[in-house]
Amino acid sequence: MQIWVDADACPVVIKDILFKAARRTGVQTTLVANQSVSIPPSPNIKFIRVRSGFDVADNEIVRRLASGDLVITSDIPLAAEVIEKGGIVLSPRGEMLTRENIRSRLSMRDFMESVRSSGVVTGGPPPLSQSDRQAFANHLDRWLSKNSVNRQASG
Repeated sequence: MQIWVDADACPVVIKDILFKAARRTGVQTTLVANQSVSIPPSPNIKFIRVRSGFDVADNEIVRRLASGDLVITSDIPLAAEVIEKGGIVLSPRGEMLTRENIRSRLSMRDFMESVRSSGVVTGGPPPLSQSDRQAFANHLDRWLSKNSVNRQASG
């Protein structure tokens, strides 16, 4: 099991939480982006730079993903693909995206996209709050604990 990070839009504070967790637990953590991303020196933290283009980083994550891997993204279409392939999705805001809630999230995304394309200014998401960071860290710790047990049992 490993962690994949859709790094182009991942907030720095979330990357820092992931880097600390990777160093603490030894879980392989790979950031994927089409621009350079700074990562700390660590044998289990890697960066893959992909060429620029629409969904190139997303497609690389889906291509390399194994069932049970954790993907960090706020990209709803990517989350849907990851879930379809058996991956687990955690948004940087600390929300677990699942088979049960991804369809409604896709519908809301499509609705908001049509509202914006009609000229309505909707604004962006609010800044990442302390409770968002805490929810992210809590879900990450639960996933790491569960998969640490699985690694030990299979090792």
